[in-house]
Amino acid sequence: MSRFAYSAVPVIVTDGTRNWTALTEFSFEFFRKLYLGEEKEVNGVVYYTENAERECQFFPYNTEFRRLAEVLSMGPERAEQPWYIGWSNCDSKVGNILRQHYTKPYFLPALSEGHMVDWIFMGKPGHGAHMHIDHVSHPSWQGQIKGSKLWTLEPVPECYNECRTIETVVKPGEVIVLDTNRWYHKTLITGDELSITIGSEYD
Repeated sequence: MSRFAYSAVPVIVTDGTRNWTALTEFSFEFFRKLYLGEEKEVNGVVYYTENAERECQFFPYNTEFRRLAEVLSMGPERAEQPWYIGWSNCDSKVGNILRQHYTKPYFLPALSEGHMVDWIFMGKPGHGAHMHIDHVSHPSWQGQIKGSKLWTLEPVPECYNECRTIETVVKPGEVIVLDTNRWYHKTLITGDELSITIGSEYD
C-alpha cells in the first residue's frame, strides 16, 4: 500500500480505520457536546456551556449556515431538512480529544508526517460537495465513519487522454486516499444514514 501513497492513484483501503473507536463514538451529538458543551435551559431559553468558534474554516455548501455553532445547535425540525457541511479543526484541545478515537491510518508510510488540522464532513443522504479541485499542499485521506458516500473523480485536463472518470462508494470503516490537487471530485451521501467523515493531509 505504501507505494500508492504518493502515486496520485486514488485508493480505497477497506480496513483503513482498523482499531479506531471513532466508528462507535462519533455522532452528531458527540460533536455537539465537543464544541458546544452541555445544553442548558433557563426560562425556556436553550443555551450551551461552550463556544464553537474553534474551527479554522467552515464550508456551508448549499446551506444557510454561517458558522459551525449554527449547525450543531439546530433544532429537530431543521435537522430533518437537507444539509451538508464541512469544517477544519485547529484547536489543540479538541484535536487531542478527536485523536483519542482515531490515528494516522496504519497503511501510510512510517516516515510520513500527519498534519495537525482535522477535516470533518457531515450531512444527510442525498447531499454532498459539488465538483471541485482543492488547493492544498499535500495528498490526503478521508475515513468514512458513518454512512456511505459516492465519490466521483474526474481527471485534470492534462490527463484526459489517459485517465478515466472514477465512481466509487466509500463505506463505513473504509479510507479513501486521494490527491485532491490532481483529481476533480464531488461527493454524494447514499443510503439512509447520516454521513460523518474525518480526514487530514499527510506528507
